[in-house]
Amino acid sequence: MTVVAVGLGFPEAPVKLPDGDLLVVEMDPGKGCITRIASDGSTRRQIAHTGRPNGLALDRNGFVWVAETAQRALLKVSLAGECETIATDCDGMPFLFLNDLAFGPNGDVYLTDSGVELEALAPGGVANPDYRSLDYDGRVFRIDPRLRTVECIDRGIEFANGIAFGPDGALYVAETLTGNIYRYAARGGRVTGGRELFANVIESFDEAVLKGPDGMKFAVDGRLFVCVFGQGDVTVLDPSGAVVERIHTQGGHPTNLAFGAPGERCIYVTEVDTGSLQLLKVGVDGLPLHG
Repeated sequence: MTVVAVGLGFPEAPVKLPDGDLLVVEMDPGKGCITRIASDGSTRRQIAHTGRPNGLALDRNGFVWVAETAQRALLKVSLAGECETIATDCDGMPFLFLNDLAFGPNGDVYLTDSGVELEALAPGGVANPDYRSLDYDGRVFRIDPRLRTVECIDRGIEFANGIAFGPDGALYVAETLTGNIYRYAARGGRVTGGRELFANVIESFDEAVLKGPDGMKFAVDGRLFVCVFGQGDVTVLDPSGAVVERIHTQGGHPTNLAFGAPGERCIYVTEVDTGSLQLLKVGVDGLPLHG
């Protein structure tokens, strides 16, 4: 393991840029920004302050799409820091807690909303000890980036979180509070089937401990790498959904990951306890992301 950067405020959503630099978000209330970090960690700078950015995805034109929790909005941000609001609701239903996003093979944006008010989950920035008793209505949205239309394709998920398209063309969504990973059949980037259980990543369930799947990405061999917040590992699932490996991180709260450039065979992981961006060798490259 190599620590690329430290001193990050509640980091999430690493993205590897074509020039080798990385983007991360810093969700800490004192920062609330998207930060660009050199590949060796030697330099860093803020490219935009949006409030509480969470998930990031890079499109083919070099724009960064942002699931912005504080603004309750899907944003499009240039690497120069110019921000544009794309969507704030679905048919008049305001977003609640935008979390993560991924592009489909047809260019549509799929977006998770954890389905709870941020102030209810963490009043004053402190985790609510009764978080399990809250009323969650986690949702998955599809956004046409050209028409800017928003469609809700599922709801009722107990804290919808990480999202990714697999090599089978299906959509995968993490449900943090149960540990479940769900799969949705899809064709050409459009979801065609309902939610079905694919896997569970929690090694030992304890209702008193907040742990569960966060961000996740697929490798070229079809394995799914899932950051498990509160469990201190990246759990690796084979194409059948079986757990084949648990890669331990430095610190117990990894939030998300990005694969390195082709040939690097590594993942970059953001971790909260250490406020760090970590590089772990995994022996496989990532499945190319849709843009």
